[in-house]
Amino acid sequence: MYGNRMKFGVKRVSSINASGKKHIVLLLLSSMLLTGCEGLARSQYTRPQLDLPASWSYAPVNGEQALASGQWWRAFQDQELNSLIERALQSNSDMALAALKVRQARLRAGIADGNLTPDVTAQLSASRERNIDAHTNSKSFGASLGLSYEIDLWGKLSSARDTAHWEAMATEQDRAGAALALIGTTANLYWRLAYLNESIAASEASLEYTAKALELAQVKHRSGAVSNLDLIQAEQNLASQRASLTSLLQEKVEAKNALAILFDQAPENSVPDPQTLPAMAMPTLPLATPAALLARRPDMQAAEMRLRSALADTDHSRASYYPSFSLTGSLATGGSDLADILRNPVASLGAGLSLPFIQWRQTQLNIQVSEAAYEQAVIEFRQKLYSSLAEVENKLSARSQLMAQEDALRTSFKLASEAERLAEVRYRSGATGVQAWLDQQETRRSAQLQLTANRLAQLQNMMALYQALGGGFAEGLD
Repeated sequence: MYGNRMKFGVKRVSSINASGKKHIVLLLLSSMLLTGCEGLARSQYTRPQLDLPASWSYAPVNGEQALASGQWWRAFQDQELNSLIERALQSNSDMALAALKVRQARLRAGIADGNLTPDVTAQLSASRERNIDAHTNSKSFGASLGLSYEIDLWGKLSSARDTAHWEAMATEQDRAGAALALIGTTANLYWRLAYLNESIAASEASLEYTAKALELAQVKHRSGAVSNLDLIQAEQNLASQRASLTSLLQEKVEAKNALAILFDQAPENSVPDPQTLPAMAMPTLPLATPAALLARRPDMQAAEMRLRSALADTDHSRASYYPSFSLTGSLATGGSDLADILRNPVASLGAGLSLPFIQWRQTQLNIQVSEAAYEQAVIEFRQKLYSSLAEVENKLSARSQLMAQEDALRTSFKLASEAERLAEVRYRSGATGVQAWLDQQETRRSAQLQLTANRLAQLQNMMALYQALGGGFAEGLD
C-alpha cells in the first residue's frame, strides 16, 4: 500500500543450548511486553447529527401500533403466500449470492484477526546427489520451523481488523435487505396473479354478456326494429373485449414466469395460481417513530456499519504512518542421515523495523483519502436516512388516499351497475339504440376493474410500508 519502506533488521544464529534457550525466553517476554503497550488513541464513533421528526406527518389518527417482528408477512393471513415466501427465502438465487457475500466478508474478517497472531511455518526436505566422476552418492535431510510476528504497537492491525469486522456486519445487513426485497417481490407477483385472474374472470363474464347483447341486436335487426348500425356497434364492442382479454392472458403468463424464476427454477414449472385477491381486512399498520428506522431498516444499519468501518480505516491509515516492528525466529536442523536429523539444531532470532514515514507525502495522501472516504460515508448515511423517511411518508399518504379512493370506487361501481341495468331496459323497450347500452356496459366494467386494481394497490402499498419500516427481521436467515 505504501510502496517500498526503509527497513532495518538484526539477526542472530546459534545452536540450541542454555544460552539459546535464554534468548528464546527473553524474546517471548519482550513480545508480551511490547504487545501490552497501548497504541494510538482510537477515534470515538458518534452518530452524525440528524434532524429527525418526532412523529410521522401522515400517521393514522388511531395511534401507533407495535411493529411486527420475525415472520411479519404472516399478518396478511394467507397460508399460500406464507409458504411461497418461505420457499423463496430458501431457494432464491439472489439470497444464495447474498449468503456467499456474507461468507466472504466473514472470511476476510478472519484473515484480519489472524494478522494479530504469530505466523508459524514448517518445512521438511530431503535430497540425494551423485558424483558422476567418483561414482559416489550423498544424501541430506533437513527440517525447519519458523515463526514471525508483527507487534501491533500503534493499533494498525487492530484497526484493520475492526474495518473488516464492521464490513462483515454490514454485509449481513445487506443480506437481510435482500430478503426484505425478495419478500416484497414475491408477494407483489402473487397478488398480481390474483388480480389478473379476477380481471380475466370479469372480462370473460362481460364477454358473455356482450355476446348476448349482440344476439339481441341481431334478432332486432332481422325484425327491422334497429338499423345495421346497432349490429355493427355490438360486433365491434365484442371484438374489442376479445382483444382486451388476450392482453390479460399474456400478462398472466408473464407474471407466472416471473414468479417461477424467483425459486431458481425454469419458467415452465408450476406456481400457485390464486383466483382472487385476499378479502380480509388490511393488517394493522406497523407504525413506529422515525428514529426507529435506524434500528430496523437493514439498509440503514448497513450504512451505519460501513460508516464505522470507514472510521476504523482512517485509524488504520494514521497508524500506518508509524514504524512497525516485527520479530522472527526459526529452528533448523539437518544431516546426512535421517536418524541424525534432530542433532545439532540451529536457532535463528531476528527483529525487523519498517519506517513508512520516510515516504511522508505518500503516507499523508493515504490518510487524507481515508478521511475523505469517511466524510463521504457520513453524507451518504444522512442522505439514505432522509430518503427512508420520505419513503415512509409517501407510503403513509398513499395509504390514506387509497382508502378514500376505495370508498369512491365502490360508489362509482354501484351507480354504474344501476345505470347499465336502466340502459338495458331502455334498449329492450326500443327507447334507445344499442350504443347507449354498450357504453354503460363499458363504464360498469371499467368501474369493476378499477375497484379490483385499488384492492391490489392497497395490498402492495401495505407491503411497501412494511418494507419501508424495515419489515421486522429478527431471525431466520442463518
